[in-house]
Amino acid sequence: MTDMTAETAETAETGTLPAVLHDLRAVDGAVYAAVAATPTPTLDTALRRLSKAANHSKISLTVAAALALVPGRPRRAALAGAGAIAVASASANLLGKRLVRRARPDREAARVVVGRHVPMPDSASFPSGHTASAVAFATAVGVVLPVAAVPLGALAVAVGYSRVHTGVHYPGDVAAGAVLGVASAAVSLAAVTWVATGER
Repeated sequence: MTDMTAETAETAETGTLPAVLHDLRAVDGAVYAAVAATPTPTLDTALRRLSKAANHSKISLTVAAALALVPGRPRRAALAGAGAIAVASASANLLGKRLVRRARPDREAARVVVGRHVPMPDSASFPSGHTASAVAFATAVGVVLPVAAVPLGALAVAVGYSRVHTGVHYPGDVAAGAVLGVASAAVSLAAVTWVATGER
């Protein structure tokens, strides 16, 4: 009897993780569908343009280039931000997407209005590379240059949401991208600090 009880408990524990993942995927899909079904004609064009403008981290790199023109803390912030983008992009695209290989959402089945559409990427959906890079940049720059933390943080949130709004990512992809972005910023900041310490 004791052996059967232990076996039953072990089976329940083994089955818990798949069940939790199934529930999380269900919630993820439900939130995606809710966003798709909510009419937002005023926001659609702006978020579509933002999502496209964030391709290849163009917005963040433009900000980094401007900061790099100012010696001292702004230049260090630009270096940390650019480094964070590099780490986040490599981690998301070369590791995360290849390991998880999650399929992109079915935008047509969810009836995402055409006015929101941006080109559907060929890469895997998880994690969101746009979000990872935007959050990485905002976090790294914000630590070095606190005055930039709020505007860049707001921009990163908007970029992440735009990827769900345009139908190319599930919310879970964006959340994972944000976590990856914070971790990438920490790596870049550590590297910049190490370099700065070595130069003294």
